[in-house]
Amino acid sequence: MKTLKFILGLLLIGCLLSLAPIGKPSYKFAVLKYSGGGDWYANPTSVPNLVKYCNKNLSMNIDTKVDEVQVGSPELFNYPFVHMTGHGNVVFSEDDVTNLRKYLMAGGFLHIDDNYGMDKFIRTEIKKVFPETELVELPFSHPIYKQKYKFPNGLPKIHEHDNKAAQGFAIIKEGRVLLFYSYETDLGDGWEDQDVHNDTPETRKKALQMGANLVQFALMNN
Repeated sequence: MKTLKFILGLLLIGCLLSLAPIGKPSYKFAVLKYSGGGDWYANPTSVPNLVKYCNKNLSMNIDTKVDEVQVGSPELFNYPFVHMTGHGNVVFSEDDVTNLRKYLMAGGFLHIDDNYGMDKFIRTEIKKVFPETELVELPFSHPIYKQKYKFPNGLPKIHEHDNKAAQGFAIIKEGRVLLFYSYETDLGDGWEDQDVHNDTPETRKKALQMGANLVQFALMNN
């Protein structure tokens, strides 16, 4: 029942945006809680700031209170957009794998942002969820880089890690992007409060614009 309600909610999202009473949020976002010891709670101001940016610049009506949701929880289906980050280990149980796969196949969207040190762990866990599908790097021509804000060279580089280029990977099923994995960029750091990382205004702007593209793409294409 939750899955059906979730799918119907996504199909009607345009109507919700236009008909929701002023001040009443149309939907909520969440940060994903996972096991394994990794700091899923990193960058606490990131998603709230991204939500505010989307509300202001994309005329969206997202609840400014961002929830936390467990990978294996049925509550996962309440959120059309879920963000995941961290620096270290990630472990999905069998129940987590089953629930996350159902959520993504039903129309949910997961953004995974490597906050440095997560890569070798998250790739293994993604493979558990989609053993039959490979993570693929999206070309710069992909619509995810052509929403309101244009990124002709792909993901912007927000923070330097290992002198590698920023890359955007995805799991695609039946032509639909189910999850987007941003690597070697640290978008979430760029969304945080100014006094946390003291990035330049231009760097923060690029990070928030790319994040807004992800939100716009997820809500309008899933």
